[in-house]
Amino acid sequence: MHEFFSGGGLAGRDAPASLVREGSAMLTALVADLAAIDGHRIVTTVDPRFPLAAPPGVEVVGGVLTDALISSVDAVWLVAPETDRCLERLTARAERKGVAVLSCGSSAIRRASDKAALPRLLARLGVPHPKTRVVNASRADWKNRLKSAARELGYPIVVKPARGAGCEGVSLARDARELPTAVALAGQTDGAGRLVLQRYIRGVAASVSLLADGRCAVALTTNAQRVRAGRRRSSRGALRPFTYSGGATPLDHPLAARAAEQAVRACEAIPGLRGYVGVDLMLTDSEAFVIEINPRLTTAYLGVRAALDQNVAALAVAACAGTLPALLPARRSVRFTVGGRISS
Repeated sequence: MHEFFSGGGLAGRDAPASLVREGSAMLTALVADLAAIDGHRIVTTVDPRFPLAAPPGVEVVGGVLTDALISSVDAVWLVAPETDRCLERLTARAERKGVAVLSCGSSAIRRASDKAALPRLLARLGVPHPKTRVVNASRADWKNRLKSAARELGYPIVVKPARGAGCEGVSLARDARELPTAVALAGQTDGAGRLVLQRYIRGVAASVSLLADGRCAVALTTNAQRVRAGRRRSSRGALRPFTYSGGATPLDHPLAARAAEQAVRACEAIPGLRGYVGVDLMLTDSEAFVIEINPRLTTAYLGVRAALDQNVAALAVAACAGTLPALLPARRSVRFTVGGRISS
C-alpha cells in the first residue's frame, strides 16, 4: 500500500500540511480495512515525518516506494495525484514489474485524468458535461485564444489544468480581470501545453463512489461535497483556488439516482478502470453534469465505508478480480472531513 503524500512520495521535500492530512486519513482507513481481510500480509510505506498508527500485523516501511519493494509483493494499491502523471507513472512501474495493481490500469488512468479529452468522450455518450474549451498555451497566440474562449463561454468560468487532482489549480474567474490570475493558479498548462476553461454550472457539488472491474461499474453511494470557490477578500485581494473540505453521504437530492447512472456510464466508457473510482458532478434542478473522473481512491472513501458499514477495501479487491457487489443500501447518513473525522 502506498499513499503518495503521507507515504514517502515527497521524501526530502516540503509536504503541504493539508494534503498530508488528507492522505494520512485515507491511508489509515484503507490499511485498517485491508488488515481486516484474512489471509494477507499488508505492507505500507510511510514518510517518517508522518507516523502511522498501523493495526497489529501491518508492516510499515519508511521512505520512498522502491522497485525492490514493488517486486517483493504480490499486489500493490496506489493512491497518488494525477498531477504530472504521478499516478499513471507509479502504476506503470508496478505493471512493468508484473505486479498486480489493486486499482486502475495506467492506460485507463491516462484517459480518465485527461480533462481536455473528457468532454469529447462524454459527448459521444450523451452524458451532460459543462461547455468546455481547451487552449494550447504552446502556441504563440495562446493569450488571444484564451480571451476568445472565455468570451465564448461567458463569465464566470472555471479555469483548471488539463491534468490535476482535486481542487489543485482550479479557480473561478468572474470576469476578464480575474482571468490572468486564474490562469496563473492553474500553472498555465498541464506540462503538455493545455489549459481547460469550462462554463460554470451553478448547483450542488456531488460525487459518486463506484467499484469497477475493468468493463462494468456499480455505484456505491452518491455523496455531497463541501467545495468553496475562492473569493477575493476585497477588490484588491488575491484570487484563491477552490477548496474541498469533505462532504456527506448519502446525498439527499432528487437527482442523486440520476447522478449515479451518469457516473456509471462515464466510468464504463473507459476500459481498464478497476477497483474504487470516484466521479465528480454538479447537480442542477434538472440535470446531473459529470465534471471529471478520478481513477483512484478519493476522500469520500472515509464516509462511504462508514455509511455502508462494509469493508469497502475488500469489495474493491474483489472488483479488481472481476466480482462486483450488488447494490448496497446505506445503513446510516454520515458527514466526513478531509482529516478523517466522521459524524452522524
